Amino acid sequence: MTISRIFDSRNFFQPTDDKEPIRSIVTQSKDATVVAWHIKKGQKIALHMHPNGQDTWTILAGKGHYYLNSHDASQAIKAGDIVIAHSGEVHGVLNNDTEPLVFISVVSPADAGHQLV
Repeated sequence: MTISRIFDSRNFFQPTDDKEPIRSIVTQSKDATVVAWHIKKGQKIALHMHPNGQDTWTILAGKGHYYLNSHDASQAIKAGDIVIAHSGEVHGVLNNDTEPLVFISVVSPADAGHQLV
């Protein structure tokens, strides 16, 4: 059995008319979960944390407000940025731009957990 090690991220960004961001799992192992995100204008990823691992985002397109521990503390992010939430750090994002916010998220390890805040 051959395990794929190269993925074309364009195959995972499948926008729809849904009101929720599109979350497509690219690959998952015990070491990490890799997810492709497509977030339209006005959509958000709610504040959350991973109590046992890190979440690293590589922003491919668009802009947004990255929440740092609360809705009151945010920082602008844009294409080309790499955003890191270490274990237990609260984070989320709002796309307040007209273009989609598109990024790859790597949560490591895969059993890092997920808790809404």
